[in-house]
Amino acid sequence: MSEPAQPARLPRHSGHDADEAPDVVPVPDSLLTLDEIREDRTISHLITGADRVMEGLGYTEHGFRHATLVAKIAFNILTRLGFDDRTSLLATIAGYLHDIGNSVARENHGPTGALLAYDALKHRMRMDDLMPVLAAIGNHEEENGQAVGVVSAAVILADKSDVHRSRVRKSGQPDFDIHDRVNYAAEQSFLRVDSSARTVTLELTIDTQISQVMEYFEIFLHRMVMCRRAAERLDCQFKITANGATLL
Repeated sequence: MSEPAQPARLPRHSGHDADEAPDVVPVPDSLLTLDEIREDRTISHLITGADRVMEGLGYTEHGFRHATLVAKIAFNILTRLGFDDRTSLLATIAGYLHDIGNSVARENHGPTGALLAYDALKHRMRMDDLMPVLAAIGNHEEENGQAVGVVSAAVILADKSDVHRSRVRKSGQPDFDIHDRVNYAAEQSFLRVDSSARTVTLELTIDTQISQVMEYFEIFLHRMVMCRRAAERLDCQFKITANGATLL
């Protein structure tokens, strides 16, 4: 009489061989510096691509100038308000990367940028450091973003304060739309942080021969509301002055 058939044995599977450890990429404990981020070729290509897309859509400059300025302003905001160096550096990184999603498309460029940043930095930063950076990038758009933390708040304030004629690509005023006209009229913009008074003030110098101050609010009202809420996240009051007069 033949032996009864034995049930087939299924191979043990745990995602990797039993005697083989899963791949783990060591992540440095120290934070990346702004210089290290700026030297990253992938990130540089993303910023260049983002600016080209924005130029093709007829928007103002969104390249290395804007990225660097937002990074530095975001760092200064948190530093002057007494936040620790690590948190301030996270705002620097998020500020530099916040617009890379435009390399794909303008719509939803915040969440797209967060995914691109994750892929670029996942092996170079600890996850607990990377998460607030991704959240800041993903939530900086006026349409559907908001300050979800202090890093996010600093990036919003830094980004929305960059209104200046150097961002306008067109040289002929007859071609200006209202956005170009308002930016070109802005001779100076400065974000002043007063840690004692707990105020964040956007100081504007506007050439009213080119654009009236009211036009600024016409196109940037939602942006200013976003800044007010971002300042509140930092336990501050947001103010605006234009040509020396307090408007808000």
